[in-house]
Amino acid sequence: MSEVDNEVTETPQGTNGGNAADYTSDAIQVLKGLEGVRKRPAMYIGDTGENGLHELVKEIVNNSVDEAMAGRCDWIEVAILADGSVRITDDGHGIPVGRHEGEGKSGVEVVMTMLHAGGKFDKKAYQVSGGLHGVGASVVNALSEWLIVEVRQGGKVHQQRYARGEPQTGLEVIGDADTTGTIIHFQPDAEIFETIEYRWEMIAPRLRELAFLNKGLEIVVRDERNDQQETYLFEGGIVEFVTFLNEGRSSLHPEPIYLQGERDGVGVEIAMQYNDSYQEAVFTYANNIKTIEGGTHLVGFRAALTSTLNSYSTREDLLKNVKFAIAGEDTREGLTAVVSVNVPEPQFEGQTKSKLGNSAVKGLVQSLTSEALSTYLEEHPDIGKRIIAKIVEAGRAREAARKARELTRRKGILDGGSLPGKLADCSTRNPDESEIYLVEGDSAGGSAAMARDQQYQAVLPMFGKPLNVEKARIDRVLGNDKLLPLISALGIGIGEEYDFSRLRYGKVIIMADADVDGSHIRILLLTFFFRYMRELIEKGKMYLAQPPLFLVKRGKRELYAFNDQQREEHLAEMRGDGDGRGIMVQRYKGLGEMNPEQLWETTMDPERRTLLQVAIDDAVEAEHMFTLLMGEQVEPRREFIEEHALDVKNLDI
Repeated sequence: MSEVDNEVTETPQGTNGGNAADYTSDAIQVLKGLEGVRKRPAMYIGDTGENGLHELVKEIVNNSVDEAMAGRCDWIEVAILADGSVRITDDGHGIPVGRHEGEGKSGVEVVMTMLHAGGKFDKKAYQVSGGLHGVGASVVNALSEWLIVEVRQGGKVHQQRYARGEPQTGLEVIGDADTTGTIIHFQPDAEIFETIEYRWEMIAPRLRELAFLNKGLEIVVRDERNDQQETYLFEGGIVEFVTFLNEGRSSLHPEPIYLQGERDGVGVEIAMQYNDSYQEAVFTYANNIKTIEGGTHLVGFRAALTSTLNSYSTREDLLKNVKFAIAGEDTREGLTAVVSVNVPEPQFEGQTKSKLGNSAVKGLVQSLTSEALSTYLEEHPDIGKRIIAKIVEAGRAREAARKARELTRRKGILDGGSLPGKLADCSTRNPDESEIYLVEGDSAGGSAAMARDQQYQAVLPMFGKPLNVEKARIDRVLGNDKLLPLISALGIGIGEEYDFSRLRYGKVIIMADADVDGSHIRILLLTFFFRYMRELIEKGKMYLAQPPLFLVKRGKRELYAFNDQQREEHLAEMRGDGDGRGIMVQRYKGLGEMNPEQLWETTMDPERRTLLQVAIDDAVEAEHMFTLLMGEQVEPRREFIEEHALDVKNLDI
């Protein structure tokens, strides 16, 4: 083991009240091999919660996808087994099983036990790759209670077993094989992770995404715990990806525009399609890694889009009656696009690779996009005119929004300078200590205002159904009497005035009735937050209150039930105390049926309440679902409801 694979941790005693004289060479702790990974797992996988747990699957899958990108793999299977372990299989070349001369052990053991060991450094085996650049497999091994690696290569099946990163056997031949590939089977270590239960919804969408990005690659995902299975195979690649994202929207042109090119070893793929919505949905990837913060490839794409469409509209004299300048944001309204680049030496900002930093990529993407898009517009003039008409309409709406923004700014609404009259505010001004309840209806709002702890709990009654922002531009949002009080109360503004640092409350809690209307209001509000204040969700500030559905009462004894099963349990408990007579079950139709004491006891008291935190497990899936459920197209929404109708519980109509 070379010294580069060790982590040295210095712990001087004098810095925390100890004696500096104790800081000698003996105080330096040397973590050999994979010990450093187990000591500081968050350095390698982000955290030890759900995200870190699922990162293990992503890292092994990324290795298989790298094989596919190198042309050596056509099929990958990810299986969550009944015991909670995960098995990932591919038909690639297989990890080299021969002896590594420099390390004196098999290639498999080198890859599985040594950081920064792999075939991704000299660019001979892999021209481009994702993953943790040679640390993925070894990190997964280190953080697993046990791991079994099986390699089919050279007509033989080779196997080696590990426990918490340590080899338990040598690399053994256990049979014959007429195919090639690798199987990694592992059980995450419960000593490391807060939970070791894998979630389908955190695995399947990412695998579907990888299948979109790698046309022709078949990816199968199975969950033996409930017999769930999906197969993803997209011969159209990212063109099908954009079509999927635009489901539920009316497109301006029937087929996505597909642009492809390569320059200086950098491959660029872009699929884009305009629709009649008012939202921008652009997803960017570098070497199959989702760059959620964008980067140089996104900057290059946006610059090319603005300049090319401006040049085209001027050349074709399509702006002769337009009295304002077309802005970049106008060219992106109603645009759905996927930008995917393959970069031989990617430079990412941070271990989690959320932003691409290669400066040269900007110019490459910009020039390739400009050339290809210009050619497309020349060859499809009807589509070009439709796109420019959409952009001009967006510009006019932007001007209208500017006027509406000026009006609301003068009233102090966007910056929280003027608080809504119905807001029952809290005493503390420390956002970390405060929370606001957005309550459906004046009656329930009044009860909540009386029930709350005035020191740190604020209440804003919401009357009527909020605007569906999926079908409205920002100028209508800025003039909506249902949303302006909410914008004002939170203080962070929207659009150009948005500033998350001005947030007045540490928790934003939606509290609506447990019926169909309440569910609709929750969806409408979540759509607004997803489109205009997404950072509230991404930073864990958004919650859903869980009021009880039933009150089970006998005499003075009262028990609250939050679902049908709990109600039956309470009924059984009360029947066990006697003959069952005198038991009353009340089904709450709305929050207004509860008095302040009941509302506090069940829904607002931090010691007893249940809050559901709203999170975005996958931005692609969230984009697709909001469009599907709240967009203009009825048929996709009807199909979704018909498909999932039997899954609904506690439906109250």
